[in-house]
Amino acid sequence: QVQLVESGGGLVQAGGSLRLSCAASQSIFSFNTMGWYRQAPGKPRELVATLSSGGSTNYPDSVKGRFTISRDNTKNMLYLQMNSLKPEDTAVYYCNAVSILYNYWGQGTQVTVST
Repeated sequence: QVQLVESGGGLVQAGGSLRLSCAASQSIFSFNTMGWYRQAPGKPRELVATLSSGGSTNYPDSVKGRFTISRDNTKNMLYLQMNSLKPEDTAVYYCNAVSILYNYWGQGTQVTVST
């Protein structure tokens, strides 16, 4: 069973930055795609960023130019650099990994952006 563990969330003022990390319990080479999603209270979970095994990235317009997804294959880590944070970025952020057979999720890390 693959485990994904997020860290790096917290409270930050608007305009600030945070870097989220996701540690995978196995080699991330086995995943077709990894990504970050978020869920704010009362709202559905939404895509934040994805990174394919081939290196292609995808961001929604709401975070494009502010967030950057990256990975370190040697450490089995996925990252999300978040800059110019806005109050509407407040949510629980989840790490996701997709293999041929399964879709894995972490437990989430809270990000709160104050005005």
